[in-house]
Amino acid sequence: MATDELTARRQRLEQLRKQGFDPYPSTIKRSHSIKEVREQFGELQKKVETITVCGRIMAIRKHGGSTFFTVRDDAHNLQVYCKRDVIGQDAYTSLETLDGGDFLEITGTLFVTHAGEQTVLAKIAPRIIAKALRPLPEKWHGLSDVETRYRKRYLDLLMNESVRVVHERRTEISSLIRKFLEERGFTEVETPILQQIPGGATAQPFMTHLNALDLDLYLRIAPELYLKRLLVGGFTKIFEIARCFRNEGIDHAHNPEFTNVELYQAYIDYRDLMRLVEELMADLVSKLTGSLEFNFEKYHLDFTPPYAVKDWMLVLEEILGETIEHMTDDSLRLVLIEHGVELETADGYGAMLDKAYKKLVRPNIIQPTFLIDHPIRLSPLAKRHKDKPNRAERFQLVLGGGIELVNGFSELNDPLDQRSRFDEQERLRQAGDKEAQRIDEDFLECLEYGMPPAAGLGLGLDRLAALLTNNHSLKEVILFPTLRPKS
Repeated sequence: MATDELTARRQRLEQLRKQGFDPYPSTIKRSHSIKEVREQFGELQKKVETITVCGRIMAIRKHGGSTFFTVRDDAHNLQVYCKRDVIGQDAYTSLETLDGGDFLEITGTLFVTHAGEQTVLAKIAPRIIAKALRPLPEKWHGLSDVETRYRKRYLDLLMNESVRVVHERRTEISSLIRKFLEERGFTEVETPILQQIPGGATAQPFMTHLNALDLDLYLRIAPELYLKRLLVGGFTKIFEIARCFRNEGIDHAHNPEFTNVELYQAYIDYRDLMRLVEELMADLVSKLTGSLEFNFEKYHLDFTPPYAVKDWMLVLEEILGETIEHMTDDSLRLVLIEHGVELETADGYGAMLDKAYKKLVRPNIIQPTFLIDHPIRLSPLAKRHKDKPNRAERFQLVLGGGIELVNGFSELNDPLDQRSRFDEQERLRQAGDKEAQRIDEDFLECLEYGMPPAAGLGLGLDRLAALLTNNHSLKEVILFPTLRPKS
């Protein structure tokens, strides 16, 4: 950015102050928003002598004794016409202190130009109410670099209308989910972000320290164990739109700070919950797109229920061409390496299966599909399947070339079985698995008071927003994604 441009703007700032004008006043007059002017233009033109609007200068066009501004307020634009013969020579000369990006207070009357443009004719000189010391990027060329867009999201929102639309759509998605659940009797709750023991998911946590209690705490990786405590406490239908934090890699599908929708309902199982997911997805897609079908990247997706249901292990075995469910770790390792699955020496049975699934199964799923009945070793918080002792009553909704959108299961409410699962996770952690879950004695004690049969799920809101706005990367739907420091 040219230094002379920055210098000139600061000089104009000082000029305003020397003339006795406050370039950052605290008291602002505004009779109407630009949106209100646009929506009520005809009525205001007839009934109101003058109006006062505020907005940011997005463009300036000078023609001798006339100057036109385009000002913006909350994504709505309005043309302003300053005429020397109307506001006077001194006031017109003061327009020289205005720059693109400045916020103005404009008082005037409404009219429509010969070109049909709704316009405010300024009756007095527009007043600067916030001076911009840096110029805005050029509309077409100044903010095309992706990295810059993410680092300076405020400019991205100003200059790229489509970006603002995406984030407004994300807000709409959250509202629709909340309404859907509340209409079905769910209560929204809040659970702790700072936790003494991180649990509820397989992930590495962030750690912090509470000085007041001299206590190490963790940013939650999931709200699950606290939501289950509420089931013990008597709630039967609950949900939370929860900020979660996982100290993991960053790519198009992962951000260390993300938003999950978690819900739990008593007296149902995972298959009942799958029906609820179908209802939710159909409701969202139809309200947002006007149809149950839409295009995502190169895929045409159909969200018309019912969705395909496939056994997690059988799908993997079909690809491998042999039965692996009861193989030893060493035998399984040899089979997976033959199929190009990259494994580490410390990987146990569950970790190897998970890596095989992610490489061989997940990328090939296009239409909304429930993968069900996962290996029990991959599901430490899910209830054991009543007919398949090595499996869990669990499902994942996968689609669009491998997007894992929803993870749910019949919740494990047997405190003795849960302790055994935690013990297994602790063994994995001691062996070097940084993502293994930890023994939570308080949660185990809670379960011993009795938790009703229930099913619960987690839905990735960022992934859902990316899907429904046709964006490949989560960075497009997170206002301020985590980035490597510029230096």
